[in-house]
Amino acid sequence: MGTVTLGVSLAVPEPHGSFLQRRREGFGDPAARGIPTHITLLPPTEVDAAALPDIERHLAEVAAGSRPFALRLAGTGTFRPLSPVVFVKVVEGARGCTVLQERVRSASGPCARELQFPYHPHVTVAHGIDEAAMDRAQTELADFSAAWTVGGFALYEKGDDEVWRLEREYPFGAGSASVTVPRQVAETAELSRPPAASY
Repeated sequence: MGTVTLGVSLAVPEPHGSFLQRRREGFGDPAARGIPTHITLLPPTEVDAAALPDIERHLAEVAAGSRPFALRLAGTGTFRPLSPVVFVKVVEGARGCTVLQERVRSASGPCARELQFPYHPHVTVAHGIDEAAMDRAQTELADFSAAWTVGGFALYEKGDDEVWRLEREYPFGAGSASVTVPRQVAETAELSRPPAASY
């Protein structure tokens, strides 16, 4: 059946998600149109396609055992010089994100994997572009803020065109189908083919 590349993340709801995606594109990041604005729980991970049913069951179990939590974004930061990334900070809800990603990557589960860097929840707004553009992203979004209640997460799959597409949503709590996982308008649009980039 081959392999697929998956990611699990918290969507940044509208209007904030599309706003940050447009700003990322405006800073000259070619990956912007292929990556919905998000907070990563599982970074890009290549798995056997045959493992998808087990992965989906695992994610459903994680979601069923989780509860909504408040999340707030404010200000910007950077991982430079270690990594060429500018991001919007998670200033409330970081613990909730950390617990979720630990459960998603549980050593006993089908998404077990090591991370390249220690987990640090954030929203990427520029990655791998020239330093002047990175500086502009960090300065121009310094006053950005947004807050919402996280009610679930989602599974994404990267296509051959390097675009990440929503595969399935996982609302928190057993039988909590009424909880809406935020989507971005741009997710359903026909997107151009950007060069490969990290999720």
